[in-house]
Amino acid sequence: MKKAGSIPMKLLVRSMKNTYKLIWSDEALQNLKSIIDYLEQHWTEKEIKKFSRLLDRQLELIQKNPLLFAKSDKLKNIRKSVLSSQTTIYYGIIKHEIHIVTLFDNRQNPDKLRDI
Repeated sequence: MKKAGSIPMKLLVRSMKNTYKLIWSDEALQNLKSIIDYLEQHWTEKEIKKFSRLLDRQLELIQKNPLLFAKSDKLKNIRKSVLSSQTTIYYGIIKHEIHIVTLFDNRQNPDKLRDI
């Protein structure tokens, strides 16, 4: 079997098959835009890059293993992944797709989640 670098090709192909496609809801995209706008006004470039890397890593974890994070007790068929003390990612799994429902500001009233 051919190798890609030092990783056997068979492992690479199996790994690629296990990655789920990310689909963002309009609400989740609007939440992300609001977060970015806030960060640009109040944080340094270094802190923004750190947040971006954190979000990328968390989304990668969700894509590779969507069952890793707990089910939401507020939303049926939705899981939650705490990104930071301020933000939680809520997502659903449909076949081989991850549907990002919202990036929720944890400082808000959690009852707002019921409206999603």
